[in-house]
Amino acid sequence: MIIYGRNVIEEALKIGIHISKVFISDVNSSEMKRLRDEIEKRNIRIEILDDRKIDEIAHSRDHQGIAAKIKDFLYSDTIKTLDGIDHDPFIVILDQVQDPQNFGAIIRTAYGAGVDLIIIPKDGSVHVTPAVLKSSAGYAFRMPICIEVNIARTIEILKERNIWVYAAMMEGKPYFSMDFKGPIAFVFGNEGKGIRRLVAEKCDDKVSIPMAREMDSLNVSVSAAVILFKAMEMRNDSKVTR
Repeated sequence: MIIYGRNVIEEALKIGIHISKVFISDVNSSEMKRLRDEIEKRNIRIEILDDRKIDEIAHSRDHQGIAAKIKDFLYSDTIKTLDGIDHDPFIVILDQVQDPQNFGAIIRTAYGAGVDLIIIPKDGSVHVTPAVLKSSAGYAFRMPICIEVNIARTIEILKERNIWVYAAMMEGKPYFSMDFKGPIAFVFGNEGKGIRRLVAEKCDDKVSIPMAREMDSLNVSVSAAVILFKAMEMRNDSKVTR
């Protein structure tokens, strides 16, 4: 996989992701020099190229003058991840979210809000791509992301573990009137179709974001940010980094 963007490369270096080669344009900014020094310290091969060539390698012009070659993204196992959590789980399920920018933004939000893992379906959903990594600012490397074949069945498994599952839907109860303490999971749906009927039916309850004016629903990444940070506030205010 080719990853790109300064924040993404920097996160990969911090986490210890194996990078076999870095492609970099000869940019003289202090930030790029610092990043290049970090790469050289790790004895990673560097190839100097112009921006147009990096465009071709990254299949994007959004690379900020740097790209790198890594192995495919390593997904987590849902059950093993759950077993390793030593507190009330805080989970996000994305039911066929397809836009890489939305997925990346949700990953970044989930990490900041203290979410333990994100679950996505095998089919009908964007997976972790270079564009998702860029949109997440590299935080996808820090967030356990699990792929499941059957999201409805996965919700049943979570419920067997006493995890209360909320579907984020327009007809739900106002998010600020609910108690999100304890083991919880939130399901956010597809950008156009929302949460699939069978998936919604498996959830324990529905939660919504009331609007001051009549309008369409919020973008899924915005909805996730509103609800997840409210849940963080309710769950344990002492854990908030100030």
